[in-house]
Formats: sequence, C-alpha cells, structure tokens
Amino acid sequence: MAVPKRKMSRSNTRHRRSQWKATAPALVACEACHQPKLGHIACPSCGTYNRRQVLSV
Repeated sequence: MAVPKRKMSRSNTRHRRSQWKATAPALVACEACHQPKLGHIACPSCGTYNRRQVLSV
C-alpha cells in the first residue's frame, strides 16, 4: 500500500478540500400536480411517475 513520504501541509490540505462542495438537489415540477420534486423519483405529494399513478397517497 502506498504511504506518503512527507506530511502534507495544512495549507495544501485545505486547498484540496476547498473543492468539496455540496450541491443543492435539482428540483423539477411534477407533471400532474406541479409541485417541486426530485427528478427520476415518484412525486411524494400525488404519487405519479412518468404520467402514471405508482403510489397511493
């Protein structure tokens, strides 16, 4: 297993970690009820997915 030869400085560590950004989930409008929902997920408010009723709400 590879082991670092020298300790990475705090500055370099923090510069590397500065790219770790959390992104907000992209919300889309439901086609049936027009409520915001996650893409490729059944709508939690009306239970439709791809214009079909898949959940009983």
